[in-house]
Amino acid sequence: MRQEQGRILIAIARDAIAKRLGLPGKATAVDGTWLEQPRATFVTLTRNGTLRGCIGSLEAYRPLREDVQHNAIAAAFHDPRFPPLSPAEWNSLNIEVSVLSEPRPLPASSEEEAIAQLVPQRDGVILSWRNHRATFLPQVWRQLTDPRLFLAQLKRKAGLSEGFWHPALKLMVYQVEHFQEPAS
Repeated sequence: MRQEQGRILIAIARDAIAKRLGLPGKATAVDGTWLEQPRATFVTLTRNGTLRGCIGSLEAYRPLREDVQHNAIAAAFHDPRFPPLSPAEWNSLNIEVSVLSEPRPLPASSEEEAIAQLVPQRDGVILSWRNHRATFLPQVWRQLTDPRLFLAQLKRKAGLSEGFWHPALKLMVYQVEHFQEPAS
């Protein structure tokens, strides 16, 4: 994707949130077949460099435009870690849109094998075991630079102990193209 497409995706996300807040949005009536292709996205909201919401899709099942709109609204108003976004927060809100590649399996018979295959700064990871599931976008590597710690915290996010490993545990990796507004 080009930077111009990234700016359009951010504008689509910002417009969706503005409309939900009852604020005037900017016209994002951009057409393009690329916006109608099914893609999976995450929308991450920050305020003053601090996470304010992050919701997304791991599988592409709706058009890119719709996925960004839906995830922007969900990140702003339905992330269970935060209260719904208020109009007072609007001017200090920064938006990042990540467009995911299709996840692919990361076969590993042990945690050591999994750690050896992970590529910091590149791989987003989906972890699933029975009814436990979690993901970290590749951007999380900025805070968790050690692959062992990255995987431990991902297990914790999934509701598992940091030292947990089971042969039936599944890992998938994906990459993202991410676009963000300049920090305000």
